[in-house]
Amino acid sequence: MALTFVQRVKEFITGKKDIRTGTRLVINCEKLENRVALIENGLIEEYTLERTGTSTIVGSIFKGRVKNIEHGLKAMFIDIGLDKNAFLHFWDAIPEALSNQGMEEVNRGGAGKAKQKRIKAEDIPQLYPVGSEIMVQVTKGPIGNKGPRVTTNISLAGRLLVLMPQNDQFGISRKIEDPKERARLRKIIERVNLPENLGLIMRTEASGKRARHIIRDLSLLIEQWNDITGKRDSKGAPVCCFQEPELIERTVRDFLTEDIDEVACDDKETVERMQKMASQISGRAKRRITYYQGQTAIFESYGIQKQIDNAFYRQVWLPCGGYIVIDQTEALVSIDVNTGRNKGGGGGKDQQDKVLVETNLEAAAEVARQLRLRNMGGLIVVDFIDMKHRKDQQAVYKAMLDHLKRDKAKTQIQPISPFGLMEMTRQRLHESLSSALYESCPYCKGHGQVKTTFTMSVELQRALSSILGRGKTEHKNLVVVVHPEVMQRLKTEDGELLVSLERKYEARLTFRSDPTLHREDIKITSALNGEEVRA
Repeated sequence: MALTFVQRVKEFITGKKDIRTGTRLVINCEKLENRVALIENGLIEEYTLERTGTSTIVGSIFKGRVKNIEHGLKAMFIDIGLDKNAFLHFWDAIPEALSNQGMEEVNRGGAGKAKQKRIKAEDIPQLYPVGSEIMVQVTKGPIGNKGPRVTTNISLAGRLLVLMPQNDQFGISRKIEDPKERARLRKIIERVNLPENLGLIMRTEASGKRARHIIRDLSLLIEQWNDITGKRDSKGAPVCCFQEPELIERTVRDFLTEDIDEVACDDKETVERMQKMASQISGRAKRRITYYQGQTAIFESYGIQKQIDNAFYRQVWLPCGGYIVIDQTEALVSIDVNTGRNKGGGGGKDQQDKVLVETNLEAAAEVARQLRLRNMGGLIVVDFIDMKHRKDQQAVYKAMLDHLKRDKAKTQIQPISPFGLMEMTRQRLHESLSSALYESCPYCKGHGQVKTTFTMSVELQRALSSILGRGKTEHKNLVVVVHPEVMQRLKTEDGELLVSLERKYEARLTFRSDPTLHREDIKITSALNGEEVRA
């Protein structure tokens, strides 16, 4: 929630900021990494980082070449100059309708809307045969061993408008709800005279803006598109015609709205660059960008660092005393909701029902926030605490819908099932934040657990029985090397079992410990020739 006028005046006069109130963008610039956090009333709501030498390709535009067509997948693979070919589904090559984008179509002015033949999925292989050049935009970056996903429905995002080359439709965002404002914007957009095959959409941020600001934004987008077509026509495929702006520029474009009370950054050069970009928007927007010069690190000063450190815990506590548990797997994200310490303090059955609903409502808000913070996508299943009344289930479902409205990634959500599960999908544009910050543990190899010393003792005895049972002379005298923790188990609980094994096979076993050895590794060698022996 933005600061009130009185709060802004108070901050200006005293020079003191209450970071627990208002909506603030905090930017930390370092040699190896830039970080941007959006905080509302002191609580981090969105977090993005970009490392030196890396950049996102989502939104970038390429002229590529069709390498092969997979009719069974209804898709084609496009060489856009990266290590892996891009994936283009036939449906992503069909001109998109505004109705699918949450937009209201508006009659375009000027030459009017040209009639075009309706393109179907079956037509795509004929339109783009193998070897042909095609212009595409990246909609999803490479994740794991998959290449990027692309579309022919190109769009260029400005601050107030979205320009849609190769599309002749005009539209207004349905998020602008005021009928009078919609009517005003409709008049502005109907007076715009664009060439055929250029469409545009009024973004939510266009609400309340003057016509001259909207036209200025449009002229910048058209100039940008002309530069793109110039690169497209002057170079052969594959070639990058447009690179999505880096983190700081995207931040100014997408986040510096009327709702932002302050943009604080700890790098003077970056502040000056942002102020220059913001001056094209308004003088007021420029004045909100400040240079942080405190001795304490900026993320610590604004109370952000601790929140980030806690953001990747498996268990996340809720204000009511309940908690959620997040497990991210290859197939889906599983989120479990628990009452935890929230017992309600007695009060009978009605009070207990109230506790369950309260926990679930807080969990819905936290789940939506965690999805944005961790940038988790794909299939998500939330196991809410069982609620008997349908009205309570609907309340939690509506709360989740409301909290997901601010998410820039597209989400689809289903009502709570009879089993208390809520299924949803979230658009996965990039790898999750945990994938960018962490790698699988080299010790447990991503399992998150290692075998117990009991298990290792069982496996060792099984291996020794197998080797000694062969009756080979060179295997009668063996040296066994294990991890010290496993050795401790062998010395104590299982010592007699190993002596019995020696007697049974008339063998001699020598045990040594090696702290550099993995706990799950066992090394067995022949004392006679030093060769390793396998079971």
